[in-house]
Amino acid sequence: MEFKAPSQLLDLSGKIVLVTGGRSGLGAGIAKRFAQAGADVAVCARHPAIETYQAIQNAGKKCLSIGADLTNPNQVTAVFEEIASKWSPVDILINNAGIYPVSDLLNTTPEEWSRTLNIDLKSVFLCTQAAARGMIAAQKEGVVINIGSIEALTPARGHCHYAAAKAGVVMFSRVAALELGEHHIRVNTVSPGLINRPGLETDWPEGYHSFVEHAPLGRVGEPEDIADACLFLSSDAARWITGAHLVVDGGVMSSPAF
Repeated sequence: MEFKAPSQLLDLSGKIVLVTGGRSGLGAGIAKRFAQAGADVAVCARHPAIETYQAIQNAGKKCLSIGADLTNPNQVTAVFEEIASKWSPVDILINNAGIYPVSDLLNTTPEEWSRTLNIDLKSVFLCTQAAARGMIAAQKEGVVINIGSIEALTPARGHCHYAAAKAGVVMFSRVAALELGEHHIRVNTVSPGLINRPGLETDWPEGYHSFVEHAPLGRVGEPEDIADACLFLSSDAARWITGAHLVVDGGVMSSPAF
């Protein structure tokens, strides 16, 4: 087996990447970072990711922006067909699309439960399945990275639906890694801690400062922190890593409870 030089490992030139939920926040940060690594990036969200598209285009990189409901199987199929027809089948899929509702268990409605599980878990299944089929047909050695959450590992009040969905993402990824390995498709999960966004400290000061206090590295995360973990797992540097669950949280999960 030949191995790339370390300086070449994160070069994704020629790779086709799809980032779901790429309209803003974490997804936008991931999409821009992959474009910086040389990849051609498609971003998909319920509404077209115009700002992300323009930022990548303005940087001289190739980008597609596609609007779709990723809980709808027909629309998911159409997204992958559009990317394949304009470029080629996807090499790397980043399943980032999701919602973060707050509702205590006794007042969560069946509709809220279903909506959260559909967007945060069903979309991961549908997109992974569609991506894998395209990779296999094109004989590509593909990568799928599913964005989980530290709430897959530790409970939080008001997030029974969200935590359940993200725990499902972690185990789904392991099963997908098991089944797709024979096709040379690697599947891993990246679980972020609290990620910064404009206005977060003002909107949720108690949560923001509590996280900073308990995180050994003393800060909340930035989209680039998660994007770089995804870059690593997508690259040849991680060529023998599949079925893994990488927690990227500034160490907050290591903080003692007492």
